[in-house]
Amino acid sequence: MFSEQTIISLKKLLHFIGVLFWISLMAIMEGCGGNDEKDNAPIRPVKTYRVENTPSHGTWTYPGEIKARIETILSFRVSGKMLERPVEIGDPIRKGHVLAKLDSSDYHLSAQAVKSQLTAAKAEMEFSANELTRHRELLRQKVISQPDVDKRETAYIAARERVAALQAQLSQTINQTRYAVLMADRSGVVTAVHAEPGQVVSAGQPVLSLAMEDGKEVHFDIPEDRINQINVGDSLLVSLWNNQDHQIEAHIREIAVSADPANRTYRVKATLSSNQQDLKLGRSVTVWLSSGEQEVLGIPLSAVFAPHDKVDQTKVWVVDENKRSISAVPVQLGVALPENRIAVKGVEPGQLLVSAGVHRLHEGQVIRLPIETTAWPETRSVVVNKSEGQQP
Repeated sequence: MFSEQTIISLKKLLHFIGVLFWISLMAIMEGCGGNDEKDNAPIRPVKTYRVENTPSHGTWTYPGEIKARIETILSFRVSGKMLERPVEIGDPIRKGHVLAKLDSSDYHLSAQAVKSQLTAAKAEMEFSANELTRHRELLRQKVISQPDVDKRETAYIAARERVAALQAQLSQTINQTRYAVLMADRSGVVTAVHAEPGQVVSAGQPVLSLAMEDGKEVHFDIPEDRINQINVGDSLLVSLWNNQDHQIEAHIREIAVSADPANRTYRVKATLSSNQQDLKLGRSVTVWLSSGEQEVLGIPLSAVFAPHDKVDQTKVWVVDENKRSISAVPVQLGVALPENRIAVKGVEPGQLLVSAGVHRLHEGQVIRLPIETTAWPETRSVVVNKSEGQQP
């Protein structure tokens, strides 16, 4: 017979074994129930969009600046110290207006010196002419020989040519005196000032920039990938930054043949058609340039997303209609389209995309498609038959 203590130990052992059995059984049941719950989890319904070609009438916008078609840099034709400059930036200028003056005292002194030399040369020429006349008379009387006459004739020619040279030098000196005054050769407006009074300037050094008031145009830069899509003569619209609703028509006059080495853009110049009075030189404008009609793949903007770890990579969820699952496909965004859509590259026409709730999905997730989406092939065939005049 077993002792009482042995019986108690056996009862405790049996109780412990029973507890382990029930714990194991509950764990097994819980695991089975979890798998069933996972297997029976509801499939997420999604909203989809079928990719299709869309006519695009996109518009490109570029910042531009109002410029004068003809802008001249004015400078003195002689050097000297600038005494005054009575004009400033923005001043309207008329033809013949005095723009700046140099100290011309040295040029006046040079002119006076040349005048004195010219007076002496004229007197010498007159004396030589009289001597030549007398010697020709003596030769006629056979008092002197021919070489004596030739000598006097040579002296007269030298004196005459010296007078001509001094007259030309005097005219040049007088011109230099006039060049000390810078005058406008045309009407316009001062757009830049390059020298100040008291400054010693050399001949040809920029002093002022003068732009003609007529013939205004807009200058803007276009990227390299779009330069082949515009041509000289194409029309565009221009609007001021403070009044985008008021647009002025312009036409492309010139397209740069080479790109800017710094930013790789091409400078485009367009001539404004009318209403140039409101467009002041130097004002910033917006250029509206039509990109032309073309077929693009347009999708809803809500279908585009970027992963949290790669925000610079845009993707869309492409639906596998046979497996009812989704996969992420990278796309390249294009121009904006009407109705909150955007042009993309990287997908094909006819593909089915998830168009809403894209941030709550994951790779390979099973989804439930709308009924109208799954019936799309039959619907498409009906549309084609109607266009051919057949009954569905």
